[in-house]
Amino acid sequence: MTATTTRSLRWTDWLFAVLMLILAAVCAFLGSWQMQRLAEKDALVAAVDARLTAPAIPVPTAEEWSALDYEQLVFQPVSLTGAYRYTQTVTVFTSLSNANGQYGGPGYWVVTPFELEQGGTVFVNRGFVPTQLQEAAALGDLHGEDPGTVTITGLFRTAEAAGMMTPEPNMSDRIEWVRDPARLAKMVDPNLAPIAPFYVDLPAGAPGDLPQAGETVISFPNNHFGYALTWYGFSIVAVVMVGFWLWRQRRPLAK
Repeated sequence: MTATTTRSLRWTDWLFAVLMLILAAVCAFLGSWQMQRLAEKDALVAAVDARLTAPAIPVPTAEEWSALDYEQLVFQPVSLTGAYRYTQTVTVFTSLSNANGQYGGPGYWVVTPFELEQGGTVFVNRGFVPTQLQEAAALGDLHGEDPGTVTITGLFRTAEAAGMMTPEPNMSDRIEWVRDPARLAKMVDPNLAPIAPFYVDLPAGAPGDLPQAGETVISFPNNHFGYALTWYGFSIVAVVMVGFWLWRQRRPLAK
């Protein structure tokens, strides 16, 4: 007759089990954190949706720029009174897909300094032009008659971040690669300072107008729910694996 005994767990077995349970707890925490981020992102999207249809507010003054809460202002309609400085226009390379207007593909954003009546300058993205119009845009030739002092309305936008692979600006052709006011400011008359740390997108004009405005892309990547499920899955798998492993270690041994 064969006798069986149960193998005793060693301290190394318990250590492995504890480490696996800690890993499961960390994964569960990360899953909960992603669910929290999901709630925050949903709240942000809802706030932006409400903001887009809100009445325009006066653009923040230069004295307020250093203390702005960008999260509360992004995509907020703002009104500005002042004058365009067309000869200081900078073009920013882009490739426009899913265009709202008739033009798309490779081209340039036409970004012109707008000198505020109250002091300071805000870059205004007047819209998109195809590649063949870059030179005319950079020379300030796409505005028709200079309207002088005007009041305009557009969407408040935050600076685009330059990546490690972003080229340096082409100063001679007035070409930039990101809509970053700090970089754009280096290409315009220093007398326009101070330059706002944000820029403004113009709304769409008449069909066929160039620059082609109204091309603001409002998108918030939101993969937090999928990430949360992944982390929760890892947590469950870790617990199941350690339970199965401990069961195997405790299996009776035949004598």
